[in-house]
Amino acid sequence: MVIDVDVVDVDVDVDVDIDLDLDPSNFLAPPHHQHSLFDTFRIKPSVASSYLNSINLGVQTAVEANSFLLTPKIPFRTVMLAATQSPRPGAYDSSYSTAVRKHNHTYGLIPPAVESIDVQVTRCLAQLAQKSNDIEKYLYLSGLRNTNIHLFYRLVVQHIKTIAPLIYTPTVGQACLQWSHNYVQPEGLYISYSDRGNIRSILDNWPERNVEITVITDGSRILGLGDLGINGMGIPIGKLALYVGCAGIRPEVTLPLTLDLGTGNKALREDPLYMGSKREKVSAQEGQEFLDELMVALNEKFPGIVVQFEDFKNPFPALERYRKRFTCFNDDIQGTGAVILAGMISAVKRSGVPVSDQRAVFFGAGSAGVGVAKQIVEFFTREGLTEDEARRCFWLVDTKGLITNDRGDKLADHKVYFSRDDNDGKQYKSLAEVVELVKPTILMGLSTIGGIFSPEILTKMATWNDRPIVFPLSNPSANSECTFEDAIQYTDGRALFASGSPFAELEFMGKRYIPGQGNNMYVFPGIGLGTILSKATEVTQSMIYASATSLSTSLTPSEVSQGLLYPDLTRIRDVSVIVAMGVIRAAQDAGVDAEPLIKDMEDDELRSWVISKMYDPNSETQRVEKEVSKGKENGIIGSHL
Repeated sequence: MVIDVDVVDVDVDVDVDIDLDLDPSNFLAPPHHQHSLFDTFRIKPSVASSYLNSINLGVQTAVEANSFLLTPKIPFRTVMLAATQSPRPGAYDSSYSTAVRKHNHTYGLIPPAVESIDVQVTRCLAQLAQKSNDIEKYLYLSGLRNTNIHLFYRLVVQHIKTIAPLIYTPTVGQACLQWSHNYVQPEGLYISYSDRGNIRSILDNWPERNVEITVITDGSRILGLGDLGINGMGIPIGKLALYVGCAGIRPEVTLPLTLDLGTGNKALREDPLYMGSKREKVSAQEGQEFLDELMVALNEKFPGIVVQFEDFKNPFPALERYRKRFTCFNDDIQGTGAVILAGMISAVKRSGVPVSDQRAVFFGAGSAGVGVAKQIVEFFTREGLTEDEARRCFWLVDTKGLITNDRGDKLADHKVYFSRDDNDGKQYKSLAEVVELVKPTILMGLSTIGGIFSPEILTKMATWNDRPIVFPLSNPSANSECTFEDAIQYTDGRALFASGSPFAELEFMGKRYIPGQGNNMYVFPGIGLGTILSKATEVTQSMIYASATSLSTSLTPSEVSQGLLYPDLTRIRDVSVIVAMGVIRAAQDAGVDAEPLIKDMEDDELRSWVISKMYDPNSETQRVEKEVSKGKENGIIGSHL
């Protein structure tokens, strides 16, 4: 028997005849002789693979444990073999009508009331308020995401200031520390070193057939907490939740991925509840070979996938090795650099000090610190300095003191660029000594050493500068180099402040002060969305820089008048649109874009197009109701591509 399958690609419709062996003995229920658009055939598992192979046209598939549904004549990138036993997490939504519930096979599995979104969110907030600590709230929200995904994202979008700190920093750090102990249900994909040679087959186990973006960690440097092994899975999960909530990337096209390459954390290896491989960390060479196989496998399975590396102990080699070959970036280096650069652009302008007279002391010279410094170097050069002049505006301090050419130790490769040669043979071993030497206009912290910006240092910053720039960027809050209150108090309210973790507003000398938070969520969601929508083949430095400059222009006049360095977080989806547009334009300028539809769009048209591609959990019910009313298959979800 021949089944006519209508394959709908981007620009053309193609009718394809597929010759399937529709032997009635292969079916749990006999096939119809007349095939309508939505006829389904229940197929035995024992023959399912042959049918899958027969229809290997890029048409997505999903399977269930005891039977398969074959649907002829359906659109490209839709479900040809659709699971019926376990509805998708989005199907258990109490805002769905009776008709949708019956269509989803969830009728009777949800209490009968058809609720408004407002009622749903009110209940969630009340349940959240009953939790006694942030970890309990984190676990509650994780459960909600896995059982009622659209409701979870309604909560995120409507209450981003409340929810973001619970699903990502600072709470995610504690969640990662307890990951194996609190484990309840599968989330994300784990690939172990023992899987080398078979990584592609592991990717086949991921239930979604279309993935557009993944966040990958090996857990070797989680926030400021060190090597947590597979317990670092909370990072990719939390990060991708922000991609969805802040930039409208559809949840089903995201892949949280943790690499189990062993751990150097002896306590974890000896913990009976630790769920990763209890082996020493693999060597750098072994890790590189593993990543080589992974990157090829990812791009074979999901062509054009955007890869974001996160929390690798040494992130530079992977970024340099793959950035020209695959569509990838590292948020620790590039995202952190971009978001801090955006705040720095605003701060430098408000300080009244020209870039040529800026002197920046960085305490913390790891990957994030160097990444931030290099982004600011690019800003200074665009403001008229030579690269060497810009580089010499920076003094980097690590645990051994000021980084100099003649310090006596072998510098890590990434530190060499900023190593000083003008110290006249003298070594400065503490932050206080370096601050006294440089008399900085900018004090930047990426050290994870809480309170290192002492009252004495902050007071001196206020003595030397009318508007000192103070950016304590370490996470979580306990690791912040100073608090917002200290920065305001010891600079007499004159500090231009941004932190990595959230701080509360405060009153000082009769004036209200609002802290800036240089959170990467201002840029990485927009970078991801812009990269996906432009179909960029590479994430160029110009795209990263564009994300920063776009963010710096996104403040409203009201926000500027309040002294804010970053937009109000409640506008994060609008901000992500601005950032994504900047990234798209930079990709076009660099010639790495592959989406012809938007090449000639004016900005207003492009903005509308970007918004139209964004997932909106608040309109998801209406979308599904409309599809069901038209007789379409629920669960047919469009990608961004």
